[in-house]
Amino acid sequence: MYAVIKTGGKQYKVSEGDVLRVEKLDAEAGEVVAFDEVLMIGGEGDAVVGTPAIDGASVTAEVLDVRKDKKVLVFKKRRRQNYRRKKGHRQWIAVVSVAEILKPGAKSKLTAKKKTAKTEAPAEAAPAKAAKKAEAPNAAPKAAATPKAAPAGDDDLTKLTGVGPAFAKKLNEAGVTSFAQIAAWDAAEIERLDGEISGLKSKAEKGDWVAEAKTLAG
Repeated sequence: MYAVIKTGGKQYKVSEGDVLRVEKLDAEAGEVVAFDEVLMIGGEGDAVVGTPAIDGASVTAEVLDVRKDKKVLVFKKRRRQNYRRKKGHRQWIAVVSVAEILKPGAKSKLTAKKKTAKTEAPAEAAPAKAAKKAEAPNAAPKAAATPKAAPAGDDDLTKLTGVGPAFAKKLNEAGVTSFAQIAAWDAAEIERLDGEISGLKSKAEKGDWVAEAKTLAG
């Protein structure tokens, strides 16, 4: 007998004894979970198809391990911008062994912890949102109109030609906070920063930032 279940947004055809890798469950190794979204049961007589799920049917499984999957590399590149970024990601998964396929009305021989294939992240996000809503009425009004003071030791980069508050913020995020740093730029440094901040090279050359920064740095 086999069944088609849905968990973590994916569908799996399973039989008793199968070992699956599914999206992380809210359970620990050694616990028994039940998948209630059974879309189809077949293999013994006529197949039973749900609309979309079969009411009362379930598949029980034992959680063997909860761990991270193999690393997936994500690579980004922008042509003619000297921009390349490579990051790795390892998704959390649960390894389960299918124990029983239960038709409607059948009782499990195992003590199953009724869980669907919900990851822990969404489960934790809901209480966090509720907590924010609860705190909102008592929260003090935000002083949005009050500009933030620049950190001590930082220069006002908006004094440079063609630099507005938004572009100055990008420079600060890239680690550029003073005129002395800009005054020390060479061609290689400008090329490097242009890869992080699109359009920096053209603005710097047009406004002659290096010369301006030397003057403003005193």
